[in-house]
Amino acid sequence: MENDNNAQANFDKEEAYIRAKKKFDKLKGFYWHLAAYVVVNMFLIISVTTQLDENESFWQFETFATAIFWGIGLTFHAMGVFGPDLLFGRGWEERKIKEFMDKDKRHWE
Repeated sequence: MENDNNAQANFDKEEAYIRAKKKFDKLKGFYWHLAAYVVVNMFLIISVTTQLDENESFWQFETFATAIFWGIGLTFHAMGVFGPDLLFGRGWEERKIKEFMDKDKRHWE
């Protein structure tokens, strides 16, 4: 019986390690994506600004188009990695429901 418990504990520990490793790999992938986004877009924006004529404005759509659309993709990547906690934090929904219930309870007392 003790052997079965030990085997189950080892299995649980290995399963937890595999889950943690997958989360780490997703997080590492996101940070590499973020680093590539910053480096490439800095290069693109600098190269576009050096090619502007004297009468052209820096603040035009073409200067930032790649950064904008890639940024949208990066946002979705972040949402996939961090999940719904990215915007509202862990337990936000439960805290708000409790807050509304407490307000409602005070109103009726």
